Amino acid sequence: MSGADYIQHKIMIMSGKGGVGKTTVAVNLALALVETGKNVGLLDADITGPNIPKMLKIEDEFPSGDGERLVPVYLPVGCDHGISVMSMAFMIERDAAIPWHSPTRLGVLRQFVDEVQWGLLDYLIIDLPPGTGDEPLSITTMLDVDGAIIVTTPQDVALPDARRAINMANEAKIPVIGVIENMSGFVCPNCGIRLNLFGEGGGKRLADETGVPFLGSIPIDPMIVRSGDDGVPFVVEPHSSTVRSFEEIVERVCDAVHT
Repeated sequence: MSGADYIQHKIMIMSGKGGVGKTTVAVNLALALVETGKNVGLLDADITGPNIPKMLKIEDEFPSGDGERLVPVYLPVGCDHGISVMSMAFMIERDAAIPWHSPTRLGVLRQFVDEVQWGLLDYLIIDLPPGTGDEPLSITTMLDVDGAIIVTTPQDVALPDARRAINMANEAKIPVIGVIENMSGFVCPNCGIRLNLFGEGGGKRLADETGVPFLGSIPIDPMIVRSGDDGVPFVVEPHSSTVRSFEEIVERVCDAVHT
């Protein structure tokens, strides 16, 4: 029996290219789900570039074992809930290079699915490496995923890569839950003027053109940069318009999965 047999919903977070904030979305989606009372796991499937432990400030933790399987690192969130995390970063020295070919990476990914005791989870959020390589396709053979969320930025140069990710998902018969547009404009805290540093509306246009849902936009916010560096996800920040925007995205994701 696989360690993932007791997971109700499995969601892949994908991007056509790096640098669009995919891992930031994955971490904060997982934490937002925990704060709604769900049992959540977070699988860092980016074997050669694992960043999730740093973003949660658990870099010095190590998975325990129950004699047969690894037990994920558990990060308490509030009194009653927490998040279970598995990442290659727990297994290597900090900043060590992992120059592995695809078969080795996929072997580790298989272990993270089959040989980790995830327990009873409502959601498993899977943060995939950027691009349309082996990992997304392999995950679909290892897990019966509910679908994929595509993260992009608004500028035109990012959209072809995001479109490729959508096309790959369609060809692999992976449902596309929707598109999230990250880094969507910056509102000056002094004058209130909105600056579209990376263009405007690209994620929405992509969703319309490809016929997939548009889940929403996340603005450029210095709080997000700070939270990633400090290991404190931005969804825990109170009274933030950015957090409110993200909460609406989470609601749409939950509605789509449960439809």
